[in-house]
Amino acid sequence: MAKFGTGGRSALPRKSNENMRLIISTVIGIVLGYLIGISFPTVSITKLHFPSSIISYIEDRNSGITTQTLLNHAWTSANNQNRNNATSNTTDTLKTTQSGFTAILILYINCLADLCSYKSQRCRKTTTWHHCAESDFYLCRLWGNPDEDLITQQKYLVTFTVGYDQKKNIDAAVKKFSENFAILLFHYDGRTSEWDEFEWSKRAIHVSTRKQTKWWYAKRFLHPDIVAPYEYIFIWDEDLGVQHFDAEEYIRLVKKHGLEISQPGLEPDKGLTWQMTKRRGDREVHKETEEKPGWCADPHLPPCAAFVEIMATVFSRDAWRCVWHMIQNDLVHGWGLDFALRKCVEPAHEKIGVVDSQWIIHQVVPSLGNQGQSENGKAPWEGVRERCRKEWEMFRKRLSEAEKAYYVSKGMARPNSTGV
Repeated sequence: MAKFGTGGRSALPRKSNENMRLIISTVIGIVLGYLIGISFPTVSITKLHFPSSIISYIEDRNSGITTQTLLNHAWTSANNQNRNNATSNTTDTLKTTQSGFTAILILYINCLADLCSYKSQRCRKTTTWHHCAESDFYLCRLWGNPDEDLITQQKYLVTFTVGYDQKKNIDAAVKKFSENFAILLFHYDGRTSEWDEFEWSKRAIHVSTRKQTKWWYAKRFLHPDIVAPYEYIFIWDEDLGVQHFDAEEYIRLVKKHGLEISQPGLEPDKGLTWQMTKRRGDREVHKETEEKPGWCADPHLPPCAAFVEIMATVFSRDAWRCVWHMIQNDLVHGWGLDFALRKCVEPAHEKIGVVDSQWIIHQVVPSLGNQGQSENGKAPWEGVRERCRKEWEMFRKRLSEAEKAYYVSKGMARPNSTGV
């Protein structure tokens, strides 16, 4: 007991000293702020050209955001031009309410007084609330204690873009994924309630918008901050035979071979377009291949390496953050994306590959193609295919222009590039 008492007494002076230092620093800050403020009464915050991250932080000064949050916010703002619009609004507000140096004073005091800490990497606890930058697809109850909602937290996410006509195929596919996987179905035919005939469907997430592609859905519903809890994200078509596939074993092999972007090998006798995706029967994984003469100017570039198709792609969390930003909002078919994936990992010819020992069959069911519209005497699928080709050319052009602008901004010569 004496030992406990001694420990308790020794903690009090330390706490008192910390409080005293805080009080003294605050008083000094107030005095300096007052003196500076009356010396420069007409200075506005817009004329001081503060970094946008600081301006945004001042707006939230009463929310108790941690100092670490300030640093994170500064980093994010420096790399995200989209947030500048919000910053300009904040600047206008501050200009009409306080001088620049008073704003600095308030920021300074808040930094000193901030005693809050993180609850987790994704939710930052403040004095009154949690600032959560990310979310997930975990299902919650409508009753009970929120802390007890999740019996298990899925480690991986698998998505299928589906029509009800392929229900048997999807049922077989979903059953290849363990409880470690969250299941998300994107319905392009508007039929969702019918899927309740499958028990697993009642635990799945269903998103329905008619006649949209999986990349349209991915851009709008798979933001990197939404899927951040999941180590790997499977973005798959609906016409894949999975008799020879085991999801847990696939994950093990992906980790073993260091693959950030991957796909299962394809049965060589059906639905094969590229040699790279063809299953090899004598190995676990392959990362390069030989193509037709003249197709590969560099053996480390697509389609001979650093390449997988977009029908059954698997992304690591970090790779997906890059790929999501590469997906164009208006180019919904994703053509050309497979040739550009290499720009999101490095070295791409080592971190992109095909898992041979866990392979699938491409059944080549043109279900989404039939969702098109017949025009000028053409079948619906012909119009869809024509748009696919147009989008590929547009994607190539945009990517080329973006690369050119980047190297010009850096004063660097643009290297020779193949693919896309």
